[in-house]
Amino acid sequence: MKRSTCLLLILGGVAALLSGCATVQPWERATLADYTMRPDRDPVHNTMFEHIYFSREASSGGRGVGGSGCGCN
Repeated sequence: MKRSTCLLLILGGVAALLSGCATVQPWERATLADYTMRPDRDPVHNTMFEHIYFSREASSGGRGVGGSGCGCN
């Protein structure tokens, strides 16, 4: 590739990464707290995610339980 094309791709990638940040105003927080914005709103998706997690980690359960696993709780 030409040097100018590589530079243009790099600058475009940096611009895309930096444009993802946004400041949320207090009156906009109600929209973000809506039920449709929750990642756990679909029970089928949660079941499939748990199955994939179990298959990868060879463990199940333990979601939502705090602690470091050292047995000191």
